[in-house]
Amino acid sequence: MNRVALVTGAAGGIGSATVTRLTAQGYAVVGIDLEEAPESDTVAHVVGDVRDRYVLKGAVDFALARWGRLDVAVAAAAVIAGGRPLWETPDEELQQLWDVDVRGVWNTAAVAVPAMLAGPDPHGCRFVAVASAAGTYGLFHLAGYTVAKHAVVGLVKGLAADLVATGVTAVAVSPGSTNTPMLDATADLYGISDPVVFSNNQLLRRVLDPGEVAATIAFCCSVEGAALNGSVVHADGGFRP
Repeated sequence: MNRVALVTGAAGGIGSATVTRLTAQGYAVVGIDLEEAPESDTVAHVVGDVRDRYVLKGAVDFALARWGRLDVAVAAAAVIAGGRPLWETPDEELQQLWDVDVRGVWNTAAVAVPAMLAGPDPHGCRFVAVASAAGTYGLFHLAGYTVAKHAVVGLVKGLAADLVATGVTAVAVSPGSTNTPMLDATADLYGISDPVVFSNNQLLRRVLDPGEVAATIAFCCSVEGAALNGSVVHADGGFRP
């Protein structure tokens, strides 16, 4: 084991696939999620909410105490809400999206980046936020989610600017429609019974597998991924709204 990662949203979907991918590549991983997840010699799991910065700080401290370093943070935790136009969207729905999807990423960066900068090899350290195709396009009846994911992209670009010349990099990965519980929830918002119809919006003409997106995230986490600093990597199968 040479590298250590923190992954939020680690119990399901893209986050869980990312944990699997990183451990297969020799990482030790601390995962965070509201739900329980399997543990092993190289995977520890913290049940907690990304809206609570103290929970995230505790996970970082755990990684440092157990493995002595933190090289990577992947902010994958998110929720989706919507199904109506902006002017009918309740304030509490927008607040939840902002608190989880944006402040959750902010909190993760705020506790993980200082540990990376203070670690043995900042030039190999990577912060990766999972954005969305909604961070590029405007999606029908998902104005709040679109706002949140655009903010995640802006957060990553601002963070990359703050990290100039430190060696630590920041990247956003924007998936398209991926076979996850969140895609099922999106289908429910639209009253769609089978999420496979979302494949019509992707040039691949199929829904992505979480492992495919995780493979992209893993490259962004790698030492070799440094050139992606400050960028948005579109792992979206050719998404077009």
